[in-house]
Amino acid sequence: MKNIKLAYLLLIAGLTALWLLADNILSIPYDFFAYRASLINYSGIIGIGVMSIGMILAMRPAALEPVLGGLDKGYRLHKWLGITGLVASVLHWLLANGPKWMIGWGWMERPQRGPRVEQTNAVFAFLDSQRHLAESVGEWAFYGAVVLMVLALVKWFPYRYFFKTHRILAIAYLALVAHAVVLMKFTYWGEIIGPLMAVLMAAGSVGAVISLTRKVGSRRKAHGTIEALEYHAENRVLKVAVKLDGRWAGHKAGQFAFVTFDPAEGPHPFTISSAWQGDGKLFFLIKGIGDYTRQLPDSLKVGDSVNVEGPYGRFEFESDKPGQIWVAGGIGITPFIARMQSLIGKPDAPAIDLFYSTSAPDKGFIERIRQIADAARIRLHVLVADKDGRLNAERIRQQVPDWKRSDVWFCGPAGFGSALRRDFASSGLSADDFHQELFDMR
Repeated sequence: MKNIKLAYLLLIAGLTALWLLADNILSIPYDFFAYRASLINYSGIIGIGVMSIGMILAMRPAALEPVLGGLDKGYRLHKWLGITGLVASVLHWLLANGPKWMIGWGWMERPQRGPRVEQTNAVFAFLDSQRHLAESVGEWAFYGAVVLMVLALVKWFPYRYFFKTHRILAIAYLALVAHAVVLMKFTYWGEIIGPLMAVLMAAGSVGAVISLTRKVGSRRKAHGTIEALEYHAENRVLKVAVKLDGRWAGHKAGQFAFVTFDPAEGPHPFTISSAWQGDGKLFFLIKGIGDYTRQLPDSLKVGDSVNVEGPYGRFEFESDKPGQIWVAGGIGITPFIARMQSLIGKPDAPAIDLFYSTSAPDKGFIERIRQIADAARIRLHVLVADKDGRLNAERIRQQVPDWKRSDVWFCGPAGFGSALRRDFASSGLSADDFHQELFDMR
């Protein structure tokens, strides 16, 4: 989280600082309409700037994972940027239209305008001639973008529709790029902010085209078939074993992939639950939580075609501490199963305690986890919520007296993870020693 918070703050602060260097708002006496013009430009810079970065992140650039801490963190930053872009766009629209409304209502006087300056630069003269068209295009693109971004943030909006409508957002973005290029203050092009915005919008436009042509992650995709299915009814977990017949670079325990069972539904992210053995085989443990995952046990069958894109993520258990504490909430057990498999037969593994908290225990599922844990020499603590109560940091500290010499790896519900993080931090655990996967792609 620290990396993406820093990246977000640096982006906003950087764009603001470069805008201030390019604009004259700090050197002119107060005049409402002059300040309004500057703030329209500022809100436009922030809006199209964060949208451009968001469009780049939507391409799932694996090269940025080490910087951001994993693609799951990148998607959280993408969400923050989307919300910021929505707020900046609304402010931009209000600044542009609000005074016009107030003049029409008689609340303000229309400003006196001097003679229009003729542009001698051919490029600027052309852009100036397109202002009315750019304003109209930008306004309609703004309306479309607002609707699509709000739908993206609404959890009850079905994923299969979100997957399709979110791609349309790329069209609105391209229209807003055209709007920004035409209407950005011409003097900005001669300052640092101008070329920077050109680079961001160009990169974002490439990303938009890739999204519209459905090429996102195309170089990291492999085709496969379902080799076996096993359903654990008591905890509603489906095991899907896949045999890949396309190239797969391999993965580390804790990473995830985007899996497409139905092209109409689109790719869904699932943690890879198996260690890589170089044989083209991997499996996923999928819990029936939403409408789509609940119907998978009835809709999937052995031999079905599957597309797998990845691997992604940095939940890789790298640590220099002598011990590790793993905490899994519900289906959050999946990355730990893969890691346990990779540790079987390795005598130099750190001392590990795995706490598995579940509200829907399945005896066969738990027994399989216990067998893998025993083979990997990992101490397993299973807590059933209805019988054992809620797992918290104090209970973990009681079970692991040497917890200060360990780091904590958590995967499960976000609220559960946040509570554990705060509790451990208040007891002296460094924030760098608490690792949490943000498995929420919306």
